[in-house]
Amino acid sequence: MSCAAPTIWIMAGEASGDVLGARLMTALRVRSPGVRFVGIGGERMQGQGLRSLFPLRDLAVMGLMEVLPRLRHLSRRLDQAVTDITACRPDMVITIDSPGFTLRLLRRIAPLSIPRLHYVAPQVWAWREHRVREFPGLWERMLCLLPFEPEFFARHGLEARFVGHPVLQSGADTGSGAAFRARHGIGPGAPVLVLMPGSRRSEAPRLLPVFGQMLAIVKQGMPDIVPVVPVAPVIADIVRAGVAKWPVQPIIVTDVHDKHDAFAAADAALTKSGTSTLELAMAGVPMAVTYRVNPLTAAMARRLIRVPYVAMVNLLCGHRLVPELLQERCTPALLATTVARLLRDPASRALQRTGFEHIRTLLRGPGVDPASAAADEIMDLLAATTVRTRSA
Repeated sequence: MSCAAPTIWIMAGEASGDVLGARLMTALRVRSPGVRFVGIGGERMQGQGLRSLFPLRDLAVMGLMEVLPRLRHLSRRLDQAVTDITACRPDMVITIDSPGFTLRLLRRIAPLSIPRLHYVAPQVWAWREHRVREFPGLWERMLCLLPFEPEFFARHGLEARFVGHPVLQSGADTGSGAAFRARHGIGPGAPVLVLMPGSRRSEAPRLLPVFGQMLAIVKQGMPDIVPVVPVAPVIADIVRAGVAKWPVQPIIVTDVHDKHDAFAAADAALTKSGTSTLELAMAGVPMAVTYRVNPLTAAMARRLIRVPYVAMVNLLCGHRLVPELLQERCTPALLATTVARLLRDPASRALQRTGFEHIRTLLRGPGVDPASAAADEIMDLLAATTVRTRSA
């Protein structure tokens, strides 16, 4: 690396990574004001000045059977990313989450001898632990979001550094419920139910019909229920089409501040598994977790999963703090019963909120905030690379 401000090639493969990438870019600019970013990202990273090589939505696919029809397209995008890095010769490559794509990219660019950092450890502690054997040589540094991950990777001879979970910076706990109700004309006594079907194009179409049927059941006992669907802008069109025939038209939220206000207004939530559970926990929203994928994908996953829970809040707590209704249990009737119980039982909601307080403590890292801690690790790696280059 030269004395000039660095050029960093950075990529995210889905909406949650786009949020992480944008915060990281902001923190890096504080430390190196002239830093230049190139790579792949969504609206938030582009808002920080990134000109994305191709649209983020091209990579936002999950599940074996969902990926198979797009393998050729994904392979072309991988070739395109490798070509861009080879031509650009950045001072560092940072990949964020999306291991199906990013780890292949890191392996392909290994001969270029460009420092590589992977942000968000692959969750091989949950399933396919044998894949750890493939990781040596893929990166110079890996940053973790969860406090138990460094110990797991250390058992496999890999160093990993916990920087704290970015949900702490999300602002999920800063919303105004009163403002949300006033903005959308919701009465003070009307129950607000947040529904989160996922940020990938392969997720939402599977959950939206079930959510709609669930609402039809719940509405019979709660005619004034107000559903709210926070959604990433990249799949807003899919969600709008998917809710068109629901028995209660939901409030669709694409703005992040409006989403946090919705959390503050919510009495309960039904969410797919993933980072959304941590967002809701930060906001203190009682929840149930559900998920549905292709049956073949689910059958394969069941044989490989090595953890007792799917919901991250349950894994962190070490017990079933929130209900999990997965695959064949993701039915309108079961979801409706669970949601109605949450909305009507203050004791259940209070018990969850107590557990959420413990989770917030566990997720705190060593820095002022997770993005700052991650940026410090990146600048440290850049400096170490410079020293080695000058000594060579």
